[in-house]
Amino acid sequence: MSGAVSNVKAYAMLSVTAMCWGANALFSRLAAGEVSPMAVVMLRWVGVSILLALFASRYVRRDWAVLRPRLPFLFAMGALGFAGFNAIFYVSGHFTTAVNIGILQGSIPGIVLLGAFLAYGVRITRMQALGVAVTIVGVATVASGGNITDLAGLGVNLGDGLMIIACVLYAGYTVALRDRPATSAMGLFTVLAGAALVTSLPLAAAEYALGYFQWPTPKGWLVVGLITLFPSFLAQIFFIKGVEAIGPGRAGVFVNLVPVFAAVLAVMILSEPFKLYHAVALGLVLGGIWLSERGKPQ
Repeated sequence: MSGAVSNVKAYAMLSVTAMCWGANALFSRLAAGEVSPMAVVMLRWVGVSILLALFASRYVRRDWAVLRPRLPFLFAMGALGFAGFNAIFYVSGHFTTAVNIGILQGSIPGIVLLGAFLAYGVRITRMQALGVAVTIVGVATVASGGNITDLAGLGVNLGDGLMIIACVLYAGYTVALRDRPATSAMGLFTVLAGAALVTSLPLAAAEYALGYFQWPTPKGWLVVGLITLFPSFLAQIFFIKGVEAIGPGRAGVFVNLVPVFAAVLAVMILSEPFKLYHAVALGLVLGGIWLSERGKPQ
């Protein structure tokens, strides 16, 4: 019974994580013209580091003996999975369409399952593979506006290649969480966030040197604050705890909820119409997650 309760908590945390990341798509749109991409990446991790300094110092002190020997590994996770993914994600948006980005993000669970198989020998069942395929169809339905046949006309450009790299980075981070040190989620996340902050500084410096850096406007500061609190702070902690509870392969499937939440939040916040294909896509994504859970290895 306790295992079932633990799974329910993990599903709830991962669903909230997906909702926060879905909201991040809206925050990114609101940030356009108000703050430059690398400024967002840097400031979000500055904000997270401040929050962690207030709430997580005791966890770091308690876990330090376990964290310290793994610092190089953890720095790589934070640099690539947090700062690297965020930076490439924002840059790719300048070279490709939202349709492409939505579809490519839907590939993350498949990459996670493959990575878990290659790194740890985690078995992939046929039903799990089917579940991932169904959720990807749901993602494609949202991304194409209900006209999946239109996707055949999409080309491959620099932005697509960058987004694929970003997806691989975050999938690699997700898989690597399986080998995380046995510490609290807050202690682990503090080290990862510190690595992301350190990595974001040269990225922001490069943007400044190229003449593209823009400090936030008043509206931009509000957006940065929302990005810091929800997709950067709460979502990352929930994701770490969710992966800890049910594993990277099963947790990765919940990433497919991100575009669905993004569509729902767009209706609520931006007053965009909710159409039939949104409902169809939501059913496909939730059905795919159910299939993946039913098909998990015993």
